[in-house]
Amino acid sequence: MFTFLIAIVILVIAYFTYGKFIEKIFGPKEDRMTPAYANQDGVDYVPMSKNKNALIQLLNIAGTGPIFGPIMGALYGPVAFIWIVVGAIFAGAVHDYLTGMISIRNRGAHIPELAGKFLGKFSKHLVNVFALLLLLLVGTVFVTTPASLFSALLDNRIALGYIIAAIFIYYFLSTVLPIDKIIGRFYPIFGAVLLIGTLGVGGALMFSDYTIPELTLTNMHPAGLPIFPILFLTITCGALSGFHATQSPIISRTTQNESQGRYIFYGMMITEAVIAMIWAAAAMSMFDGQGLQGLINEGTASLVVKEVSMTLLGAVGGTIAVLGVIVLPITSGDTAFRAARSIIADYLNINQAKLTKRLAIAIPLFAISFLLTKIDFNILWRYFSFANQGTSALALWIATMYLMVKGKNYYVSLIPALFITDMIAVYILNDAKLGFGLAYGTAHIGALIFTVIITALFFMKAKKNKKEGLQVDLEETKGVPVP
Repeated sequence: MFTFLIAIVILVIAYFTYGKFIEKIFGPKEDRMTPAYANQDGVDYVPMSKNKNALIQLLNIAGTGPIFGPIMGALYGPVAFIWIVVGAIFAGAVHDYLTGMISIRNRGAHIPELAGKFLGKFSKHLVNVFALLLLLLVGTVFVTTPASLFSALLDNRIALGYIIAAIFIYYFLSTVLPIDKIIGRFYPIFGAVLLIGTLGVGGALMFSDYTIPELTLTNMHPAGLPIFPILFLTITCGALSGFHATQSPIISRTTQNESQGRYIFYGMMITEAVIAMIWAAAAMSMFDGQGLQGLINEGTASLVVKEVSMTLLGAVGGTIAVLGVIVLPITSGDTAFRAARSIIADYLNINQAKLTKRLAIAIPLFAISFLLTKIDFNILWRYFSFANQGTSALALWIATMYLMVKGKNYYVSLIPALFITDMIAVYILNDAKLGFGLAYGTAHIGALIFTVIITALFFMKAKKNKKEGLQVDLEETKGVPVP
């Protein structure tokens, strides 16, 4: 239990220390007008309060990822705690803060547009494909996982198809209606359910007869899968997730003041890491490796969630906890589709003020997602993990370019960019189902060479950007009221 408690304390301290350090490097300006005011349209650009934005950001980024991912990552044992803590502080929260703040400085631009500006036109098209693939997979996965959880909660008394249909209807309305009509109104309720359920599980676990294992560097995975790179693509949300780079621009369009960025972006990533720690600890404490793997194989991680919640909290408390877990993917799935709509609209330069134009993009998106629900969950999750961390690497390279051109400390994003780029390359080269199936050692050598080449190309592009005087921030507009 000491490892768990120390990890939670480190995460909290990091928000006030390393988070402040990252904020100082970026240099927010309180008197600079944000896109919420400069581009206010009543649909996507709508000023909202700091607390509401923070809660929406948390629910946007915290899908089933910080629960299902840590549960599956718990198969490795307490070594997973290290990745959650170190990853969240030095990679995930930095990734989220810089992505959100750079978007604010560029009229709420989504990641493909930022990639085109900082990394070149080819990167814009590449990131657009990655981001849309990721968002469609997220939207689809976050339809099936809450539906399966809700069905399990009701002991399959309601057909799974009806639950999926109801979730799709909610997602569609959240995608096409103004952000303050559904998302802005219902998220405080969803947030309360989430926090009550998660804190209930964490508190009950600490005072139960179960023992949270202490730190060990031993790979305890029952199938012997390598920590490098599988762990870093299994636990994504809760440590480092490219999905967040697609969500932060949604809130960059509703943020009132740049000074709120650390609380909204860095702080909510740390909060998500705490959620991930609680579920990883619960899975490690209540199941051995074989038992946990069996439940995951039988019903993804949803059966683990139900078992943990009901065992620790009883029927009533367990139901609330499961509902909190159901809330997470739903509040990420809706904004996944919303972000996809915005990215396509920006890419094709389609104004979204009229409902008909929003419908023209949303309807095909949902048709594709419905077809994807017919694919096996494990296949979807495998592709989601790859697309997710691929997007995180690209977002970190964008952030590094921004800081480098501005003459700021770019190592804070460069180091995690190098690490996750290498891990993705190892995964693709080694994995037989998704990649090339090379031997493990060969894959590491190939990944190192690939990362060196990417780094060299990046520095060449940075030199060119500096020479051409790239304006990383759009023209400053002042006069915004400070909340």
